[in-house]
Amino acid sequence: MDLVYLAQAAAAESNVGNGLVYGLAAIGPGIGLGILIGKAVESMARQPEAAGMVRTTMFIGIAVIEALALLGFVLAFAI
Repeated sequence: MDLVYLAQAAAAESNVGNGLVYGLAAIGPGIGLGILIGKAVESMARQPEAAGMVRTTMFIGIAVIEALALLGFVLAFAI
């Protein structure tokens, strides 16, 4: 086989792998955000007087979860 053909085939497989890794890395934070926001809204509905504290904690949690999604994006293309 020609070396150029092998290099092109390896690059194509690498791109598919990168997309697969990032797709799988995005599932976890997506599920985490859904659970976090759902539970925060539920707790604010149950105890409206604690809504400010719950909202602050929710935004901190969202930032951490989004950082995980960005980490998955970076690692998908860095490997």
